[in-house]
Amino acid sequence: MTTVLLTGFEPFAGDTSNPSGDAVRMVEKRWTGDERLVVEVLPVAFEESAARLRHLIDEHHPDVVIATGLAGGRAQVTPERVAINLADARIPDNDGAQPVDLPVVEGGPTAYFATLPVKAIAAALSDAGIPAAVSHSAGTFVCNHVMFTALDAAEPHVRAGFVHVPSARESAPEGVASLPFDDIVRAVELTVRTALDVRDDLASPAGTLH
Repeated sequence: MTTVLLTGFEPFAGDTSNPSGDAVRMVEKRWTGDERLVVEVLPVAFEESAARLRHLIDEHHPDVVIATGLAGGRAQVTPERVAINLADARIPDNDGAQPVDLPVVEGGPTAYFATLPVKAIAAALSDAGIPAAVSHSAGTFVCNHVMFTALDAAEPHVRAGFVHVPSARESAPEGVASLPFDDIVRAVELTVRTALDVRDDLASPAGTLH
């Protein structure tokens, strides 16, 4: 049976909720696919999140790994194209760690490209009326750390990557870009389905000028 590992994150930086963690739990409740869906909410902590993700990959041998996280301030759901081998934390993680200019994986490659069909995912979301775009930077905090770890730990045949979601409108501070929580859940569901159904990504432009 095809197995999908889907992760989100716990709240961080003083927030009381994290739409990525809330959304993956909702997807788990609503899942009706034939595939086995393994869902986990990861800690927002560099070392613990990476260790937990590697354990989940070793335990479940997923065919697809999709990690999700919050990108506060973004107005779109953004499949990430690139993870870099750099941890450079502007704020401490939930364990109080604040690595500066350290590699995610000592001796690892400079970067990994997502093996998910990121352009097809963005197109599927847009077609469903959900604002979406391919992103070329997952940052240098725990989200990038988890994306790089997933791509480093996954076997060559596994499709893996990361999707950032905006704040949920129901809990976002006033003036912060957001989407309705149900749209975020639908976006994660569509991401999973597209990752399963699309083997070759779209040959269409998704680059940026800056």
